[in-house]
Amino acid sequence: MHLRHQFGILSLAAALCVAANAQPTHQAALLALSKHDHTLSIIDPASLRIVAAIPVGDDPHEVIASTDGRTAYVSNYGFGALHTLAVIDLVAQKQLPSIDLGALRGPHGLAFVDGKVWFTAEAAKAIGSYDPATQKIDWIMGTGQNRTHMIYVFPGAQRILTTNVNSGTVTILDHTQGPAGAPAAPPPGLPPIPGPPGGDWNETVIPVGHGSEGFDVSPDGKEAWVANAGDGTISVIDLAAKRVVETIDADVPGANRLKFTPDGRRVLVTAGTLVVLDAATRTVVKRLSGVRGTGGILVQPDGARAYVACSPAGYVAVIDLNTLEMAGHVDVAGPDGLAWAARP
Repeated sequence: MHLRHQFGILSLAAALCVAANAQPTHQAALLALSKHDHTLSIIDPASLRIVAAIPVGDDPHEVIASTDGRTAYVSNYGFGALHTLAVIDLVAQKQLPSIDLGALRGPHGLAFVDGKVWFTAEAAKAIGSYDPATQKIDWIMGTGQNRTHMIYVFPGAQRILTTNVNSGTVTILDHTQGPAGAPAAPPPGLPPIPGPPGGDWNETVIPVGHGSEGFDVSPDGKEAWVANAGDGTISVIDLAAKRVVETIDADVPGANRLKFTPDGRRVLVTAGTLVVLDAATRTVVKRLSGVRGTGGILVQPDGARAYVACSPAGYVAVIDLNTLEMAGHVDVAGPDGLAWAARP
């Protein structure tokens, strides 16, 4: 038997074994993708035990949960070769029919805002939204940038940010009122210009560093911090001014994920290790060399813990954010995307 085929059978058997012994999904759960096994693990954050592992299709990279905590969506990336989002029923612990994005290939970054799934489509140089209620893609916007990768959608979906890895840029999209393509106001003395509702979008492209990938918006919504993998720096963008106001020489080459803590005091970056910065002083406060972070970062809503995907080590590290020490781990083969699912 071909080794790769044999390995695939063993991985599927392992996933089925976990599923057969699955326990109920807790009201709050950690979700962790395995790029190695092509599964989504549902983890009890109290015991750090995997309660179920569900197949999610080829090359899963990012995961997000619906606001009600009942459904997870996974991007099947494939570096532009794939074009689906896997859908998981977290309560029944089973895979649902996937979402076919058609020509919107290479889905990667995900967000769930205002009842919709927002996604990047890297090979299409675009972002879009999918409405689970109508089961349709209801909006698409091109960026014109190379490798549009990660996404952040503000509440109300009036402002959207993306990072464009190969272009070394950040795109800010701001929704405007009035008919698409019409002037903001009619000439003096003339009545309002008629047209379809829905408004238009203003697009601002901001140069940052090389390999701009992982990023986050500060909890107060005033800044975006962007990890530049090629430069090992972090670009700080003033979102009101729409410009870079500082470049932090944080020595984080290869950085691919960045997250604020909920209180806005600290910033976590994965760059082969876990680097912790003080947001106010813009300085590195600690490097956790034993945490071989190369993928996703998730901070619990209460700010007590962070979870870091350590792909080479084959586990998700649990970080105590009070002591800034590793407090445990969950074995996941080749982990990457992480998400939090909470049911009321």
